Amino acid sequence: MRDRERGSRPALSEEQIVRTAIRLADAEGIDALSMRRIAAEMGSGTTSLYRHITNKDELIELMIDAVYGEMPLPEGHGEDWLAELAACARIFRAGLLEHPWLAQQAARCPALGPNVIRRGDHTLGVVGRATDDATQAGMVVDAVNTFVLGSVAAELAELEARRTTGMTVDEWRNAVGVYVRQVVESGEFPHFNRGILESGDPDPDARFEFGLGCLLAGIAAALGRP
Repeated sequence: MRDRERGSRPALSEEQIVRTAIRLADAEGIDALSMRRIAAEMGSGTTSLYRHITNKDELIELMIDAVYGEMPLPEGHGEDWLAELAACARIFRAGLLEHPWLAQQAARCPALGPNVIRRGDHTLGVVGRATDDATQAGMVVDAVNTFVLGSVAAELAELEARRTTGMTVDEWRNAVGVYVRQVVESGEFPHFNRGILESGDPDPDARFEFGLGCLLAGIAAALGRP
């Protein structure tokens, strides 16, 4: 009976395990991952997973590389290396927002899977059209990736805050409105007051594009390629 049950279980593969782990992490966060949980989702025994994956650290590295492999490389923009670098940044942001756990993991010690390296190589090649200095090109790519990671981290933190409180944007504003009014009426913080009373409310896309544009303009000036 036991042998028959074992034989009825589907054969596992590394790719199936990684895809199941990605689905779980997307839905519940990276902390929800365990080999036991993944095995249960796949209708398998935990021991069977260890025939393909050494441990959770290796699993996360494989997950990161798989997600990087999903991100398309931007189409060529001819001589416009800045436009292609901007496209790299937008694609990276989209991938991070689709898989929220990835932003935290990518900010740690970087994985070095083939898809991660392929994407990094492509981006370095884009910047290489503007500078022959390999150190400088690497710093440009680091600057762009750091901006994207920071921007997405702030966006995800805001979404998480709404999720945990269950409030809409308007509900949250109403909840803090009394305190904010008190601060404004105190007159102690004129620049804060101006931001509350006069500034618009750009959405995350607009904030990202503004920051990216400023960064790329600064990079172009630093490389002497306006």
